[in-house]
Parts: sequence; structure tokens; C-alpha cells
Amino acid sequence: MAITITGNDLKIEDIVRVARDKKKVELHPDAVGRIKKCRGLLDEKIEANEIMYGVNTGIGEFSEVRLDEEQTKQFQKYLIYNHAAGIGKPFPIDIVRAAILSRINVHAHGNSGNRPIITQTFVEMLNKGVTPVVCEKGSVAACGDLSPMSQMALSLMGEGESFYQGERMPTKQAFEKAGIEIPGLMARDGLAAINGSNVMTGMAAMSIYDAERWLKQAEIGAAMTLESLKANMKPYDERLHKLRGFRGAVTCANNIRKIIEGSDLVSGNVKVKVQDAYSMRSTPQVLGAAHDAMRYAREQVEIELNGVGDNPIFIPEDRVVLTGANFQGTPVSLPIDMLAAAMTMVCVMSERRLNRLLNPALSVGLPAFLTKGAGMMSGMMLSQYTACMLVVEQRVLSNPSCIQSIPAAADQEDFVSMGMNGAHQMRQIQENAHAVLGIEMMAAAQSLDFRDYTPGVGTRAAHAAIRKVVDHLGEDRPLFNDHNSMAELVENLDVLTAVEKEIGPLATY
Repeated sequence: MAITITGNDLKIEDIVRVARDKKKVELHPDAVGRIKKCRGLLDEKIEANEIMYGVNTGIGEFSEVRLDEEQTKQFQKYLIYNHAAGIGKPFPIDIVRAAILSRINVHAHGNSGNRPIITQTFVEMLNKGVTPVVCEKGSVAACGDLSPMSQMALSLMGEGESFYQGERMPTKQAFEKAGIEIPGLMARDGLAAINGSNVMTGMAAMSIYDAERWLKQAEIGAAMTLESLKANMKPYDERLHKLRGFRGAVTCANNIRKIIEGSDLVSGNVKVKVQDAYSMRSTPQVLGAAHDAMRYAREQVEIELNGVGDNPIFIPEDRVVLTGANFQGTPVSLPIDMLAAAMTMVCVMSERRLNRLLNPALSVGLPAFLTKGAGMMSGMMLSQYTACMLVVEQRVLSNPSCIQSIPAAADQEDFVSMGMNGAHQMRQIQENAHAVLGIEMMAAAQSLDFRDYTPGVGTRAAHAAIRKVVDHLGEDRPLFNDHNSMAELVENLDVLTAVEKEIGPLATY
């Protein structure tokens, strides 16, 4: 069954289903009616020779330049040509599909002024698998993601390149093979196709979806390490966190207790310290803060997904045209930066727990660097080097983009969000996060092999999933294969799947 696009109820999960799982979409009839009504208003105002930004005027610094009738007809083509100015390798297909879906939902409100055929063509492109080739870099995410969106809009003229059935080809050829008519561009159509921050919003939506699941795996990794280090579990009592009041901390504490349920650590069969180091006992406060940051990011991105990000905006009921800055990417750029910092923060704590597993002065009786042959063997000593490098890279990438504005367009666009930079940084941070967490989990599994008490049901499930791809480290061997296997295991959610199969779903918020 297709996902019906109304303009008002698109969820991050819908973005993922369409972008990655190729779920079909359809425009709700009411949305089609709104688009037609809005276009009717625009046509009347064009006929009345009313001045409208981006319709019969230039844009940006040229907004005061009035276009004559012939120029108005040609303007949309040149608008797309001169804005298709990106650089770099193509975006992954799922990101472009996410951006197209996000733009369709903007049009569904009926405030953008485009012809219905423009929106319907985007729908057909998703449903028939035609994905424009779009360069990764070039957007400052303020007047929307103009550069990448313009490469998408080239398709509406049958220009540019597209991916179709696994091949890269001229878009005109892809449309012919897929049976899609080229709509061309008339007044307003081009600007209505590009004037929103839809690429970075689509990227943010998928990053949030992935981060939510990664964070639950981070809690599994933390639980494994806590069990390995004979942690005092009193800091994980739900009552403690309810007294302070942060939802994320309550969620994290409950998840970790659920993972280690059935452990000798909980039953009191293992002697523990009165108070552990911060990297152990403040895990609910730290990972809980990440839960709260992700919840905020989800709320902001879903508002953007269901809002009217465009300029100008047409209000048919009032017969007015409003110019403003609803294309400005900051409402999404700031949450992306916060999400990036949250994931980096969790990885910093993961590396500190890894340090406690490897350091014989801190590991509560575990062999140095988790090897029985210390001296001849170095065990997982170098695994920490790798984790440290990845965390430092994450720290550099966590420098917020939303404060990095550089004025452009002769200072007409004198504050821009730079959210696309943040979205790219977020993707690299997530890639590193899979590896950092994978290394901690690998070390925790190794540590548990040396313990003679029974860990929790969830911990045992995680250990078993890890042992399917990485063997116990008895003698030293090259570790890069193990590290890459663990990163892939985390990215594919195999540990989370194994644990939830045994103990039921972990909470997200």
C-alpha cells in the first residue's frame, strides 16, 4: 500500500521507507486540489501583471529587476541552470529520494504556486525509480539547498543525468525508459522545485532514524562493559532518575537494567565497589542527554518535513503573496549540530570505558589489554589507538556548522545556515560511531570471557552475536578485520536485533 502524501503527517519513518525501501507514494486528492487552487491564484496575478518575487522578478540581489513577459517565460530555465552549480561526487540515491519526498510534501500544502504536473512528476520519479544525479557539495542551506535541488529540477526539463535500474544515464533517456513525460518549466515552477532545505532535511531525517537505533546499541555496549567491570548498579535505579526528572536518563537506566536482567551483578553474587568512576555510574545521565537531544532533533525535523519551506508563499484563501525566509535552514541545522555533538559525546564515554577494560589498574582483575600473554602479546592495546583517532575526528567534525555563516549574493544573503555542512559531518560522525562502539563491544566480549559469573540475558545475547563475527583473541592477530567486522555488525543493527529478540524492544524515548 502506497504512502499517501497530505502535507501534514509525514514521519521520519516514512522518509526511510520511501528513500531506502522504495515504498510507493501517492498524492492525496485534497493535496492535488490545493495545488490547483494555488496555481489558479498565481495565474490570475500574472495576468494582472502583479509583481511577484521569483516569478516576474530576478532573485537574490536581482530581486528588484523586473522581467518582461518573454523573460518571465524563460526565467525558470535559466534559474535552474545557474543554480545547478554544485561540485563533488553524487549523493547516495536514498538521500536524493528523501529530498524529493520532502519537496513533494511541501507542495502538498498548496502554497508554492507550481503547476500540479511538477509535483506529480516528482511522484512518478520516486515510484518508477528515476533518481537525479546530484553533487554532494554546494549548498549553504539558507535559500534552501538551491544547488543540489537545482540538479533535481533539471530532470523536470529532461536535462542532467539520472540513475535508473542501476545505470547512470541522461535523464531524458531515463524518463523515456520509465515512461515519464517531461513537464518542462513555466512561471514559478523552477523556484517552487528548489526553494527549500529539503536535501539537508532528508539527510537529517535518516541520520536521526539511524542514530536512535545506534544509541540503543550504545546502551548494550555500556551494559556489557558494566558487567565486565563489576559495576555497582545502584546508579541505574529508576527512582534516582525520576527524582531529577530528565526523560532520557530514565529511559537509559531502564534499558540497561533490562539488558542485564538475570545477571549475578544484579542478584548480589558479585562484590562491587561502593562508587564507580563517572564513565560507569553517569552513563544514564550522559546517554540520557543524547536521548533527549535526539528527541528534540526528531521534533524539529518532522516540523520541517510537514511545513511550508518556500519563498514566496501563496495563500489562496486570502489572495495574498508573502515573501519571507521560510527556506532558511537554521531550524534544522541547529538540531543536526546538536545530534552530532550528542553522538560524539557518547563515543567519548565509550572510549573511556574501553580504557578501563584495557588498563590493568582499572579493570578489576582483568588481564592487561585483555590478553593472557602480556609482554609477548599486546592484546587489544592498539584497538584503543584506533578508537582514539576516530573520536578525535568526531570532535573536529562536531564543530557546529550553524554558526559558520559566510555572506553571499552581494550581502543580500548575509546570514546562511551552512546546514549542509552539518549534515555531511553528521554522516561521517555516524560512520565513526559504528566503529568506536564496535571496538568497545569487542573488548567487552573479550572481558566477559575472563569472568566466571553469569551476565544478564541481554548481555549474553550481545556476546553471542559478536562471537558470530569475531573470535576470542587468544593469540595476537591483525585486528583490522575484526574492527571492520564489528563496525559492520553495529551498522547493520545485528547486536540490537539479537538482544531485542531475547528481552523485547528497548525504549527510544
